[in-house]
Amino acid sequence: MKATDIKDPEYFHKVVDCQYACPAHTPVPEYIRLIAAEQYTEAYMVNWESNVFPGVLGRTCDRPCEPACRRGRVEEEPVAICRLKRVAADHKGDVKHLMPKPAETKNGKRIALIGGGPASLTVARDLAPLGYEIHLYDEQDLAGGMMRSQIPSFRLPAEVLNEEVNFILDMGIHTHLKTYVSSLKEVLEKDYDAIFVGTGAPRGRDLPDLPGRWEAAQSIHIGIEWLASVAFEHTSKIGKKVIVLGGGNTAMDCCRTSRRLGGDEVKVVVRSPFSEMKASPWEKEDAMHEDIPILDCHVPKSFVTENGVLKGMTFEKVHAVYDEKGRRSLVSTGEPDVFIEADEVLMAIGQENSFPWIERDLGIEFDKWEMPMVDSVTFQSTHPKVFFGGDSAFGPKNVITAVAHGHQAAVSIDLFCRGESLQKRPDPMTNLVSQKMGIHEWSYDNAVVDDLRYVVPQADKTMTLANRKVEVELGFNLSVGFKEAQRCLNCDVQTVFNTSRCIECDACMDICPTSCITFTTTGPEEELRQRLIAPAPNTSQYLSVSDLLKTGRVMVKDEDVCLHCGLCAERCPTAAWDMQQYLYSVTKACKLPGAVI
Repeated sequence: MKATDIKDPEYFHKVVDCQYACPAHTPVPEYIRLIAAEQYTEAYMVNWESNVFPGVLGRTCDRPCEPACRRGRVEEEPVAICRLKRVAADHKGDVKHLMPKPAETKNGKRIALIGGGPASLTVARDLAPLGYEIHLYDEQDLAGGMMRSQIPSFRLPAEVLNEEVNFILDMGIHTHLKTYVSSLKEVLEKDYDAIFVGTGAPRGRDLPDLPGRWEAAQSIHIGIEWLASVAFEHTSKIGKKVIVLGGGNTAMDCCRTSRRLGGDEVKVVVRSPFSEMKASPWEKEDAMHEDIPILDCHVPKSFVTENGVLKGMTFEKVHAVYDEKGRRSLVSTGEPDVFIEADEVLMAIGQENSFPWIERDLGIEFDKWEMPMVDSVTFQSTHPKVFFGGDSAFGPKNVITAVAHGHQAAVSIDLFCRGESLQKRPDPMTNLVSQKMGIHEWSYDNAVVDDLRYVVPQADKTMTLANRKVEVELGFNLSVGFKEAQRCLNCDVQTVFNTSRCIECDACMDICPTSCITFTTTGPEEELRQRLIAPAPNTSQYLSVSDLLKTGRVMVKDEDVCLHCGLCAERCPTAAWDMQQYLYSVTKACKLPGAVI
């Protein structure tokens, strides 16, 4: 193998698993250390610079960072990264003076944002400080998009969302609320320099051909539309017996909201096995905690009605069968159909994009699924002025993915308006700094101890079920937040090896608690991985390989199992190892307050 090039900005980025897994690449260990140091405002601003909505995401994020957390690879639960983000948001000081002010001088360019959700708001936040005149269009009364219409108040209080949306709108954004855009052609005729489409995936899937669907249509609802109706207080009650169809997070929001609006017997019914439901594990746990059973492996067969009144549904019981390639089929068990009573049914079986307002003669190409053809790097459509992001670009995802799209689309729009190539993306900002405070001392806490994840407390169930606006999770208090922050392994503090100082005493290899260091002869990567002291089978993470040492051997370290504990650096008699903090800030259109670099 060739020696590792640590100057490649993506090398150490990938080693910081949590940050690498985050679509917006939030520098997780950096803000967790700030929380441990009781610097909550600073921790909030580090978050805000990357993910834009720390208070929202600290409550609702899908947490792709947590399965990647290194803690989970040492037979423990991952750090509660998401809920620590909330600690920073809940305990921050006044941050208004840290936010960008409206640009004093405009650059003469006008940008239209269609849809007021997280992707569009991120574009607005990144471009407004550069002097762009931003016009945001949304059919709702307030900006926020799906964060407002599809996330219930018991998970995301309105005041939290309003605060973070207003941080952006206060940058001088021109809002056109309660304005439905019915024609992209008309928007193009307004001579904007660029248009960003962030309208989400607004259409919920239906079961139009299921027998009985239209006989009792008034009692059968599309899940996301129903949630929006509740959010905007057009709907305030539901029947006593409710069936929620679907196994994703929207289904969990529908069933839990139903319990708060009068549903005494609420059941979730899903086609797939329980373990394969798309809902996050914690979402399923919260639903079951509120006495909502989840019936898996039930395929809908019909809506049962009597004189136009819904009585319930029939389901076929199935089980999952997998072929040699792991593909799943649902096969009938042969048991009699199951009838479940219901006064109302909510269908949360998926979401689809819908672009009836985009004329097909504008130069925007659509694929066979009626999705726009969008460049996955630049987010530009086949019409050079029109960009897409969030769910409207590649289908339903989540808030943090929409934010990531917004950042990159803003970079592209800025390049486009300046007449530069969209393919020449600016490099990320990086920094690698030694944490040395003595020969064998470091400026961070590097002790690795067994420490179980702390549980986030919840409000009393009798109180939360009585009022849909009472937040269920209470968040960590400062004491528990500190303890949870201490579980972080500081994966952004890297073990940097200096070949010229190494005397090949093997002391680092002997002291390593995970046997991740090996001194050996080099060879092809596949073969080398097998003959390390501890074989390194996870090829998704790097091997760190040194230049040739004096004996002709190389130092090989498996980045996958390194705990960043620093014992190798403390033990080394020649300081061939150093602990150096790596900061990585994903490319954005402009430098913002709170940036970590």
